[in-house]
Amino acid sequence: MNRAHLEWPFFEPEHRRLAQEVWAWARKNLGEHPETDVDRTCQRLVRALGEAGFIRYAVGGQAYGGAKETIDTRAVCLIREALAYHHGLADFAFAMQGLGSGAITLCGNEAQRARYLPKVAQGQAIAAFALSEPQAGSDVGGLSTLAQQEGGTYVLNGEKTWISNGGIADFYVVFARAPGSQGSKGISAFVVDADTPGLEVAERLEVMAPHPLATLRFRDCRIPRAQRLGEEGEGFKIAMQTLDIFRTSVAAAALGFARRALDEALARATTRRMFGQTLAEFQLTQAKLAQMAVQIDTAALLTYRAAWLRDQGRRVTLEAAMAKLTATEHAQQVIDAAVQLWGGLGVKKGQVVESLYREIRALRIYEGASEVQQLIIARELLKAYQKPEEVSV
Repeated sequence: MNRAHLEWPFFEPEHRRLAQEVWAWARKNLGEHPETDVDRTCQRLVRALGEAGFIRYAVGGQAYGGAKETIDTRAVCLIREALAYHHGLADFAFAMQGLGSGAITLCGNEAQRARYLPKVAQGQAIAAFALSEPQAGSDVGGLSTLAQQEGGTYVLNGEKTWISNGGIADFYVVFARAPGSQGSKGISAFVVDADTPGLEVAERLEVMAPHPLATLRFRDCRIPRAQRLGEEGEGFKIAMQTLDIFRTSVAAAALGFARRALDEALARATTRRMFGQTLAEFQLTQAKLAQMAVQIDTAALLTYRAAWLRDQGRRVTLEAAMAKLTATEHAQQVIDAAVQLWGGLGVKKGQVVESLYREIRALRIYEGASEVQQLIIARELLKAYQKPEEVSV
């Protein structure tokens, strides 16, 4: 794959070195692994990524095993792009270590960080982010899981669903609301160990691209007050801050999938012969390949702009939404075009483009569906328009 984008001014020399290291490791270690047991494969990948030293980039705080004091968004994005290119489940395993522990990095106290983050960074503990519910996905303010405070403990009751790493995680960052509260107010965040009485895996969920997913049920699940992250009622803010870090990296994963699809399309187009010439010699094929390349670079520019801005300490709600929307939607189109160029083989199970077609679909939904990203972009535009004095030219 051509990695000329690493020369863009968004990156420091350390980012370029990291990218080369990840790509070399992925080529050596992420061959075609039949995923007959998704749970065991994911557990193996978490350990391998931890041993290779990559997960520490998804954890903040060097004292707790992180690569840096704060999470380097560009590093996370470069790692996800490389892993997604080679192995969708490897990307998933890496990303969920970051998302699942991100709230602890951001808002955990010293004891919480010391207890959980080193094991996450080393690949010795699997993390999960438990936000979505049967009736509350994109509408976080609609969640109904309750956290009733009783003395020095909280008692959780409710359900979470579509929880990545559900069933294999060692702990979950869970968001629940105080009884009687509404909307985004009254939501708090808690770290709940997987073996806590009252927490059960109600259902394992099978999806088109195999990943560990589950519905969790809380029945009088009692946890110490010391397991709350941040202050009472700060859960919504904690969730949004966590998603702001990792939403841009979803775009990077989509980039990895799209780049692999383009490479597969080029390989097919230049070797498949029909009507006396290669597929690549037809102008319609050339037009499609050109469109795919433009869509990938458009997405890459938005993705690494958002990552760079966040690493400068900027608020990137608008830029991250633009990156995720564009990268995931474009990747879907690029992969669909690759399947078309592969013809009948493109839908044969076991082909790379067929696997990519299944992998990309969920990215347009999780961590904020494309429609939600459009709403976020419009909201930010209107906010800026109503305060023109804050816009410099």
